[in-house]
Amino acid sequence: MTLSGLDIGIVVAYLAAIFVLAQWVSREKAGHTKDAKDYFLASKSLPWWAIGASLIAANISAEQIIGMSGSGYAIGLAIASYEWMAAATLLIVGKWFLPVFLRNGIYTMPQFLEQRYGTRIRTLMAVFWLGLYVFVNVTSILWLGAIAVSQVTGMDQMLAVVLIGVFALLYQLYGGLKAVALTDIVQVSLLVLGGLLVAGLTLSELGEGAGVVAGFHKLWAAQPGHFEMILDKDNPFYKDLPGLSVLIGGMWIMNISYWGFNQYIIQRALAAKDIGEAQKGVLFAAFLKLLMPVIVVLPGIAAVMLAPGLDKPDQAYPTMMRLLPTGILGLVFAALVAAIVASLASKINSVATIFTLDFYAKGKRQHDEARLVRVGRIAAVVTVLLGILAAKPLLGSFDQAFQYIQEYTGFFTPGIVVIFMLGLFWKRANEAGALAAAIGSFALSIVLKLAWPALPFIDRVGLVFLLALVLAVVVSLATAHAPEKDVIRTDDVDYRTGTSFNIGAVAVLGILAALYTLFW
Repeated sequence: MTLSGLDIGIVVAYLAAIFVLAQWVSREKAGHTKDAKDYFLASKSLPWWAIGASLIAANISAEQIIGMSGSGYAIGLAIASYEWMAAATLLIVGKWFLPVFLRNGIYTMPQFLEQRYGTRIRTLMAVFWLGLYVFVNVTSILWLGAIAVSQVTGMDQMLAVVLIGVFALLYQLYGGLKAVALTDIVQVSLLVLGGLLVAGLTLSELGEGAGVVAGFHKLWAAQPGHFEMILDKDNPFYKDLPGLSVLIGGMWIMNISYWGFNQYIIQRALAAKDIGEAQKGVLFAAFLKLLMPVIVVLPGIAAVMLAPGLDKPDQAYPTMMRLLPTGILGLVFAALVAAIVASLASKINSVATIFTLDFYAKGKRQHDEARLVRVGRIAAVVTVLLGILAAKPLLGSFDQAFQYIQEYTGFFTPGIVVIFMLGLFWKRANEAGALAAAIGSFALSIVLKLAWPALPFIDRVGLVFLLALVLAVVVSLATAHAPEKDVIRTDDVDYRTGTSFNIGAVAVLGILAALYTLFW
């Protein structure tokens, strides 16, 4: 498959326009020099629509579109639980987590840990997040994005890795988070439009002239096993998505860690004008998450009938793009590039934020704001360089890269959730207990994986969470309480939410109940 001149023109026009827009929204008023708050937190001025769109743009990228379509091809609609349960998780984040973070003026997640527990846990987790973002998140976006680009254009895959990395770097290098967040409404609009076009055209192809609805019913009738949200034990992919454990077990831990305590996600909400805008933003994102399986999973399921026998499941989405006519292909390809660039730029900016504010600035008594911004830009360049060099060695041999990402992060997420949940809601928790949970989470995960290899990793995540929770509580109670280290204020936090948030939350939960009832 090759792009026509019209398709190439559409893609080039998009890239040029979004680059110019990013620089334009990043401009500063005459006489004002960009400082750390401007660069890393978009001047603490983001409106709700930018927050919601940017949350989705940061989340939905190559590992979602390519990876989850691949899992849709292999497993089916059950993989959509990652998307639909995220919608419910966002409501929890908006109501109970954000009020504490914004009340205490938090910029980074390691900063919260230091103000709540002490310096050692901040350093430990900052190192962990830097490693995770660079060697798991950045590399996966580069590699899976390059798969799509190379299959659509015929470009060498490593050349595609380099071009994607360089463009995403330059796109956000000057403006930082403001360049990313204030253009993400355009990116997400194009992503949704492009994704719906792919889903609609693949279903129309299955409908053979009878329309999208007929195509969907034909697909559902022909592949009923691919429309089961709750997998039975005899399903070959039960180990990836173990039945009811998905709804009541470890996936909650994965989602709470990702949406509540993940720097490149929560950073958008931390940059809100106020708590009301932040909560409306996460509610907007929750509604968008309900739509995502149509975009990122359904094309992969359709590929089971339209392109059986693919060498690798991750080829499903690029293969479905071959069905698109000239012009539409260019638009959809631009949407895919939009998702890749927006998400990659978010990760780059968050790596720069953590490195600059949690490492470089910690050793300085006086902060030169211009130097902090400069250090952040250098960190961004190094991040992209490392990602390009590590992408193929780390991800080149995986059939379902999305599952690889979940498996790897599952070693650490139980401890992360324990540390933050106790830090938010139990004042007796101390740094010794937090360190025990962090180290114990990784150690227990390795032990269980080796000693009980048949245990599904989501079940392992849930079990390790409970064990790490007990460990953190016991160690905290057995060691000295150090209230002087805890400067996080929760006594005056108002957890009440507005009428619009409450009505929207009920609507999201009602839609989720209907979806799981329909596809049980």
